[in-house]
Amino acid sequence: MANSDTRFIFTGDEGVLNIVCPADKTDLTLDQIKAKSCPSDKTVYTVNKSVIPTDTTFSDAWIYTDSGFGIDMAKAKELHKTNIRIARTPKLAELDIEFQKAQETSADTSAIVAKKQALRDAPADSAIDAATDEAGLKAQWNTSILGTSPYS
Repeated sequence: MANSDTRFIFTGDEGVLNIVCPADKTDLTLDQIKAKSCPSDKTVYTVNKSVIPTDTTFSDAWIYTDSGFGIDMAKAKELHKTNIRIARTPKLAELDIEFQKAQETSADTSAIVAKKQALRDAPADSAIDAATDEAGLKAQWNTSILGTSPYS
């Protein structure tokens, strides 16, 4: 088996999963690479690269235990909310301009205000908190107000 077929996995100090990918073009053995690249005070798992999930959408929320990969749903939900906040920023800026133009002409601004409020409320959608897995969380992207989902 080539070095590049192996991965070393450990959880770093900030709770983020680290994955070390050994190179083939080295004179070091896998044990030497592990000793050099992984902390001695952490549990380090040696796995085949085939067990690494291919969907990296919520990779910052990955966890790894003796039973394999999983996801920290609390972290994944926060990542999802961050994605919503990023998506809504330019939309709020566009609505701010629409609002100012409407005020200049004394036009009704209630529809604009409602759209802005919907964008502000999007990260607090109760369906996000109710999601129990990655697929359910990805489904909580309201395309009617946020546009195209980053998960599709």
